[in-house]
Amino acid sequence: MDNWLIKRAQLTPNRLAVQYQETKLTFLQMKNNVLKLASQLAYYAKTEERVAVITSNNLQGYLMILAVQQLGKTVVLINRRLAAREINFQLQDAAINLVVQDDDFNLELEKVQQLPFAKIVDTSVVNTITPVTDFNLTGVTSIMYTSGTTGNPKGVMQTFGNHFYSAIGSALNLGLMPNDVWLAVVPIFHISGLSIMMRSLIYGMGVRLVEKFDVKRINDILLSGDVTTISVVPMMLTRLLAALPVNTQYHPNFRTMLLGGGPTDLMTLQKATHSGIEVVQSYGMTETASQVIALDAANAQRKIGSAGQPLLPVSLRIAHPDDKQHGRIQIKSPTLAVGYLNQPEKYADSFEDGWFDTGDMGWIDDEGFLYIDGREGDMISSGGENVFPDEIESTYATLTEIAQIAVVGVPDEKWGAVPIAFITFKDNKYLSQQDLRDFGREMLAHYKVPAKFYQLDEFPRTASGKVQRHKLVDATTYATLIN
Repeated sequence: MDNWLIKRAQLTPNRLAVQYQETKLTFLQMKNNVLKLASQLAYYAKTEERVAVITSNNLQGYLMILAVQQLGKTVVLINRRLAAREINFQLQDAAINLVVQDDDFNLELEKVQQLPFAKIVDTSVVNTITPVTDFNLTGVTSIMYTSGTTGNPKGVMQTFGNHFYSAIGSALNLGLMPNDVWLAVVPIFHISGLSIMMRSLIYGMGVRLVEKFDVKRINDILLSGDVTTISVVPMMLTRLLAALPVNTQYHPNFRTMLLGGGPTDLMTLQKATHSGIEVVQSYGMTETASQVIALDAANAQRKIGSAGQPLLPVSLRIAHPDDKQHGRIQIKSPTLAVGYLNQPEKYADSFEDGWFDTGDMGWIDDEGFLYIDGREGDMISSGGENVFPDEIESTYATLTEIAQIAVVGVPDEKWGAVPIAFITFKDNKYLSQQDLRDFGREMLAHYKVPAKFYQLDEFPRTASGKVQRHKLVDATTYATLIN
């Protein structure tokens, strides 16, 4: 398939491609900027197969991701909120030698060359590169790491074809208008943000890039009429609606809120409807290159709690159902990643008879709507970030004072859910709440650090000795909050 950026600059050269703060670039301007940046980057990247990018939602990072793509190299997207230890693991796993990064990123990483964007931009171009002619649909163009319920994070390998069919499924679900502009405040180093970038090239759609979620600023943009679509998680939707003045509606140009990261409640949906907001709930993951299931606004209130129906390219089934037809959620889709980097056996183990097992449990009603019971591994969705208890537990277990730790998620008004931890100390050992929090902030991303730590003498267990996490949620009523 023709190079998407080059093709798009030919088809719609004067249409808005991206806006960041007061800077606006058409597709032709963006192509020229990206190709210059790619020529500058080529001086450093040379023979590298992969280049890691560490960026927040800013224009230079946006263009840098596209520049890596134009060089025919795989971009490895790193969550800049992670601790140095977590990033170093991912860089080593992906055999990264070169990291290009935000100018204000100040962590020192191991065994890699770190280049601030400013240094690349200041590099004199010796030879102008010739961009890759074709985007091979089976070629891996992006890798991003996702935590599992056990073990280290896995590098999910996404192809051009994955992104293309994800864009097609999204367009058939949400519709597509010539003047669409998608507000991207979700991180572009996550699949939620990167998928917006890829759709932009495929559709010829503008992107309004915003660095961080600020309720007033986002509401002002939605009221202005400058954007038509936004991706949000439940926490964002709730806060936007709460800050919207009574009897105020968003601009008529605004069409859709695509909601991911978990379902929302009926009261929130009714408030959104009253404000003239169409909320499309969706379900997807890094391995599926964004959403594969969606609940349209027309059915949102009638099917409250449902994740929706599979998009056109996607097949869905419930495997190993119990007597109530609840079982394992499995899918087939051309958006499915081609593997986990360096872990082919683990990826192969995710399939059963050609169906990908999502790790979620659920059921399908008689109209084909999917309902999700929960993550098999007790994943916590906190402010749009996926948090896995096992990763937190294994990190804290390295402390010599701790005999055992178990982590669960509890509801949180601001973030949707947050992790909390229950600890049994070794004899005559103790750590304060602040000690535990400081250790977590050094070793983990801040959203993975438990919001509270409780001391518990005995954990609820199954007959086989496994900790029963679901019973720990109620343990806050009798456990001792650590001072």
